[in-house]
Amino acid sequence: MSERLRSGERPRVLVCDDESQILRALRVVLRDAGFEALPADSAEQALDLAAVHNPDAAILDLVLPDMDGVELCRRLREWSAVPIILLSAVGEEDAKVAALEAGADDYVTKPFSPRELIARLQAALRRAGSGPEEPVIRADGLELDLAARVVRRDGVEVHLTPTEFDLLRVLALNRGRLVTHRELLRTVWGSAYSEDTQVLRGHVANLRRKIEPPDGPPRYVKTDPRVGYRFAA
Repeated sequence: MSERLRSGERPRVLVCDDESQILRALRVVLRDAGFEALPADSAEQALDLAAVHNPDAAILDLVLPDMDGVELCRRLREWSAVPIILLSAVGEEDAKVAALEAGADDYVTKPFSPRELIARLQAALRRAGSGPEEPVIRADGLELDLAARVVRRDGVEVHLTPTEFDLLRVLALNRGRLVTHRELLRTVWGSAYSEDTQVLRGHVANLRRKIEPPDGPPRYVKTDPRVGYRFAA
């Protein structure tokens, strides 16, 4: 966590979009939420601002005039660990996945909801400032004991297979963050399975049957279609 955040100063957020209307909107949304915006209308300007001002987070468009958002994420990740949120148009799934794998933390689809954007930004900042791994994760009636490898829902133990537990563990440790199919497959199964989305979907379905309430939409494991999953409780 930066000294600025510890001292209670307004966090600085680098915002990069080549559409002036969206850039103005982002400045207003961030200002009203207590952030200081560092606006840039090109990737090179964004890199310069990031180097000079050391922002606490970044919001980047995927399509820029001088460099795509994937490469910009990769360049920033060479020296910075700040949370990065992508702005993307509907239908840019491949680019979203590539940017997430290049180091972005989350994405918001245009046209974006200001409330959702700020909520995603605040969640990313909380994750960035978190301490050591929690021995027990609790969320909305679900309890995940990492050391004992035990899961309980509403106080009742849920019996998971080792793979199901590892899958839930990865998602819960990244709570609120979108984890791509490929990232989950590589982390839980290994690099040889990085394209086997059918294996992943089958295990997610089994996991949901065991931990989710029997009626209604999923409470814990939410789907981002064609991209990945997030632990949203």
